[in-house]
Amino acid sequence: MEEQPIIIKRKKKVVGGHHGGSWKVAFADFATAMIAFFLVLWLTATATPEQKLAVEGYFKDPVGFTEGGSPNPVDLEGSASVIEEATQDQEASTIQIEDEVVDELADTLEQRRMQELFQELQERIEQNQTLQEFKDQLLIDITDEGLRIQIVDRSGRPMFDSGRAELKYYSQDILFELAKTLGSVNNKLSITGHTDATPFSGRPGYTNWELSADRANTARRALVAGGVRLEQIARVVGLSDSVLFDRSNPTAPVNRRISIIVLNKKTADSIETGAGRSDQPLIDLTRPTEEQEQQALEQLEGGDWFQPKEEPAPGELNW
Repeated sequence: MEEQPIIIKRKKKVVGGHHGGSWKVAFADFATAMIAFFLVLWLTATATPEQKLAVEGYFKDPVGFTEGGSPNPVDLEGSASVIEEATQDQEASTIQIEDEVVDELADTLEQRRMQELFQELQERIEQNQTLQEFKDQLLIDITDEGLRIQIVDRSGRPMFDSGRAELKYYSQDILFELAKTLGSVNNKLSITGHTDATPFSGRPGYTNWELSADRANTARRALVAGGVRLEQIARVVGLSDSVLFDRSNPTAPVNRRISIIVLNKKTADSIETGAGRSDQPLIDLTRPTEEQEQQALEQLEGGDWFQPKEEPAPGELNW
């Protein structure tokens, strides 16, 4: 039997037919283009007329960009470019607030701080045994100048002896305890001394004005010793009986008091500005008059500006 030859047939397999897999790349490009197209439609539908004008202006003149809009290609409530330094779009996006609004916000914030300090002092009075004992002599309120603390006299329990400026031992303890809280704030302090309407007759030339000022300075020294910083003191004054607490009874013990005000920034600034040195005085008493200037000029031009002084007689003083 004749051996039949073995025939091997090899078939060439072509993947994807005649076009291969390139259709996937084309489809991906098509899908990307469609997504971009729908994004453009969405942005166009949601953009305001001003934003559309900005985009139109950029494509009309991308270099100079002189026809309206922002310097950025797309500016839909924000910048689409990365900015390395300050440019015009940063200035355009800066929020400008009127000075009056800034002042109102600052006043509101400071009022809130005063309320917090008011609460802190109330808690300290309730928790501290020394202040709790004398809380009927502590009057705390908030005024236009700031937080005011008044330490008043009560019948049989004065802060000072009659006609004296030395603190009672318990009055000193009160000021020491208050200084622990007042020294922790950055506000300036105003200290005022008040007396009643009873005239002082202890020594000649010494009145309730001097007495109230001395008492205010005594309170200042006690507060500094208790923890208040020296630079916190903005004003120490004595008002005698010019500002009575109880006008219906000018000699009442409550009129004798020390007032401590935690000043707000506006009041502290007004004190510094009012007491500061102005650039030009309103009246310059040292400046010669026009007549004196003319006489000096005539003496200088006439050459008789030098007049030797006469020698004083023996035993005569020459100031």
